[in-house]
Amino acid sequence: MKKVGFLYDDIFLEHQMPPGHPESGDRLIAINNALRRSKLWGSLIKIQPGKADKKDILAVHTRKYYEEMLTFTGFYDGDTYVSERSVEAAHFAAGAVIEAIEKCTDATLDRAFCAVRPPGHHAEADRAMGFCIFNNVAIGARYAQKAGYKNVLIIDFDVHHGNGTQHIFEDDDSVFYFSTHQYPHYPGTGSDMEHGRGHGTGFTYNIPMHYGAGDKDYFAAFHDYLPLQVKKCRPDILLVSAGYDLHAGDPLAGIRVTNEGIRSIVRSILQACPGIPQIFCLEGGYNLTSLSESVLITLEEMLTCE
Repeated sequence: MKKVGFLYDDIFLEHQMPPGHPESGDRLIAINNALRRSKLWGSLIKIQPGKADKKDILAVHTRKYYEEMLTFTGFYDGDTYVSERSVEAAHFAAGAVIEAIEKCTDATLDRAFCAVRPPGHHAEADRAMGFCIFNNVAIGARYAQKAGYKNVLIIDFDVHHGNGTQHIFEDDDSVFYFSTHQYPHYPGTGSDMEHGRGHGTGFTYNIPMHYGAGDKDYFAAFHDYLPLQVKKCRPDILLVSAGYDLHAGDPLAGIRVTNEGIRSIVRSILQACPGIPQIFCLEGGYNLTSLSESVLITLEEMLTCE
């Protein structure tokens, strides 16, 4: 059985949303409750993350934006709300990915799941967007490179395209970004014509999914296409933006992946990238039942898949 870390802190519940906002703390409560009731709980290595340092956040985000967020509260845009302790929670969310990288580097862990909020993959270098404040996975990618991992693979299966992650790395040939997402859909980016630019040309690989796409479509993407891209980029570490709003039960999109489809995606990812640290970071997922079931499936695969 693999050594799998589960990174969580109650600070993530202090990122408080207005009533009715889909990105609520109930998401993490549901995940934790389901895990504690499951037979998996005793097999996970529980880790309380620390805060990301300012310098690690500034490796991805502009200083002007970072300093603006230190004092900002209210709606940053129509979707993204910042409460009194949201930015503190965002420091810990990015810090969880950093902590997971450190624990994989010193062999405490083989794999890790970061149960965090706010999510991150829509956050651009200079602005919050789509419920996201800091780009957790992007900050983790830069930290991983500082720690000695030369080539980073980011896989994003959230139903929404990770515009922030793509834009941060689109001219960089040391970070490969692979995304499946509903298209056209929010945020409007992620066509199959977007391949990166400059030195990063060919290091962005988008697979747009049509409304109603399901298990068979995702099996092809992750079983047939992903391994070819892994061979191309030869990663030293894997970071996954794990968004479970692609589930058939989710209210924010129109993809129809089932629980078994989630299992197939996770298994394909793990098998495509053997022998390197594999770190999953929570992004979307807004139906509490399908979200918690999907995270349990993910962790079961992370524990048992060779």
